[in-house]
Amino acid sequence: MSDVSDYITDHKEQFKDELFEFLRIPSISTSSEHKEDVRNAANFLIKNLKSLNLDRVELFETDGNPIVYGELETDHSKPTVLVYGHYDVQPPDPLDLWKTQPFEPTVREGDIYARGASDDKGQSFTHVKALEAYQKSGKEFPVNIKFIFEGEEEVGSPNLVPFIESHQELLSCDMVLISDTAMFAEDTPSITYGLRGLAYMEVEVTGPNRDLHSGVYGGAVKNPANALAEIIAKLKDDNGVIQIPNFYDKVKVLSEEEREAYSKLPFDEEKYKNDLGLKKLHGEKGYSTLERASARPTLDVNGLWSGYQGEGAKTVLPSKAGAKISMRLVPDQDPKNIAQLFKEHVESIAPETVSVTVTKHHGGHPAMTDLSFYGLKAAAEAFEEVYNKEPLFSREGGSIPIVADFQKILGAQSILMGFGLNSDAIHSPNEKFALKDFYRGIQTSAKFFEVLPDYG
Repeated sequence: MSDVSDYITDHKEQFKDELFEFLRIPSISTSSEHKEDVRNAANFLIKNLKSLNLDRVELFETDGNPIVYGELETDHSKPTVLVYGHYDVQPPDPLDLWKTQPFEPTVREGDIYARGASDDKGQSFTHVKALEAYQKSGKEFPVNIKFIFEGEEEVGSPNLVPFIESHQELLSCDMVLISDTAMFAEDTPSITYGLRGLAYMEVEVTGPNRDLHSGVYGGAVKNPANALAEIIAKLKDDNGVIQIPNFYDKVKVLSEEEREAYSKLPFDEEKYKNDLGLKKLHGEKGYSTLERASARPTLDVNGLWSGYQGEGAKTVLPSKAGAKISMRLVPDQDPKNIAQLFKEHVESIAPETVSVTVTKHHGGHPAMTDLSFYGLKAAAEAFEEVYNKEPLFSREGGSIPIVADFQKILGAQSILMGFGLNSDAIHSPNEKFALKDFYRGIQTSAKFFEVLPDYG
């Protein structure tokens, strides 16, 4: 693979410049104001894929943002890899916390700072550039490859599953390659073999038909903000155990082997606390920090609103209060079932002095990849070759719902080949991605494609 590797090394600046062009597009899928920017990001990928002389490159329209597709068929007898990524990004707010402009990529101390640098433009772009390295260096590509990039991942991928269901033959593959996860630590390659699922809910509590003067009505009318606080306080006990009836019924218990594997991961709890500015950690009793953060279900408040939010004081008893709450799920929990259990429980513990509306937003199933799968073994060899270190295998606390959908609809397991870090501040101000891992990601991707046929 020396010609391919040399091409990657010789074209680092070109690859960086192209990534920067991609990152400058504010493809914020949550904002209707940026709908044209989202399409521009899709067109950027179309242009890149068309430059690679693929057999097919196409922009598929959906009821939302378009899906980018490309394919190259080399040999029917060789494995077919479907590369998945997303070109949409989270909003950059709050803007005042960014040290540099979120859509003007900047390199500081070896890191690229920009919204989407790690999630997911920088990581997914590595595979496009790996393919380019083969083609431009005159080397035959070792496998069959397909690309699918969506523009709605950050809003729950409402149109992706219908697309997959209606294009199963087009997307048929032996495995899915995804780079939207993190390595365990800097310079410590790791392959994620498990992801948590998600059930995302919203609770709105309504009391009086208008905001009231807290001096005149306080003590006589139930305050919705107080009621919401009481409801939330009852969702977990002091040991971090979720109090929703039947919530844990289908939770797959961690085996002794899994718990032993967790104990061997190089995790520094003191450093973890220091990085977060915390004196003490909190979580479900009886489990380690890593187990709590990736292999156990959770319930967290993601946002709260009620009453007066302006400067100074206003003595108001608010008419409404609301909260957004997410639950991370583990095998074999079903997001629809958990959402229903949550709804029933919140309604049952709400005081009669207020009315409560519980709304289900998006969700997704947890996913696991078989550790004996040959694609994982090829990925491990590729990582070890590039990073000169044997990769770790770990589960991750985040959710990529499409992983379970790929397995269910296409019958394809996923290789989660992450090059970012958990400290990359994805979804937060000052998101970053190490420039060296962008380059190493391209090299690792290229090596993976090279060795995969040996395992298949």
